[in-house]
Amino acid sequence: MTADGTRPSGGRAGEPGRSGDPGPRGDTEPSRDPEPSRDPEPSRDPEPSPDPEPSPDPEPSRESVSLAAALRLAMGRTVRRLRQAHAVGDVSLSGISVLARLAAGGPDSPGSLAELERVRPQAMATTLAGLEQRALVRRSPDAADGRRAIVSVTDEGRAMLAERRSESVARLAHALDEFTPGERETLRAALPLLDRLAERL
Repeated sequence: MTADGTRPSGGRAGEPGRSGDPGPRGDTEPSRDPEPSRDPEPSRDPEPSPDPEPSPDPEPSRESVSLAAALRLAMGRTVRRLRQAHAVGDVSLSGISVLARLAAGGPDSPGSLAELERVRPQAMATTLAGLEQRALVRRSPDAADGRRAIVSVTDEGRAMLAERRSESVARLAHALDEFTPGERETLRAALPLLDRLAERL
């Protein structure tokens, strides 16, 4: 008690004075450690989209269809007439084509000949078997790869090719004599286009 008879407001000695804001409590909860952050899931690459289907070839024009039909008819008639000029049992057109390719380009394999002639290997095997039976071509082992055969034209094959060409050329020449010079030049100018057409078939 003070000298004026009042009790001190601080309460007991050593205790903090009471005020509107409570003091720190001795039983406060311990602070919690923050939860460890989780690593974000790795991003997944999007699945590749399927390749688009190739667009179909556009339909040919009516003009091209009409010209194709006329060419097929004219070329077919020409081939049939030339074929009829040769004896029955003569070398086929496919055989003549192979002989001409071998004579111009040299020996080649059956697989390569089939690819160049745009035919199946089985069809080329049949053609070569007929030519070989008539001794127009011969097979020999490939010097670089003994498992592969190489086909070459024989002297008999060259003679057959020259005879067939001369007969066909003579027949065509007689027919062309009936054309005018201007018409023959028109046919000559069309030859590169016909070769280009054959390569695209």
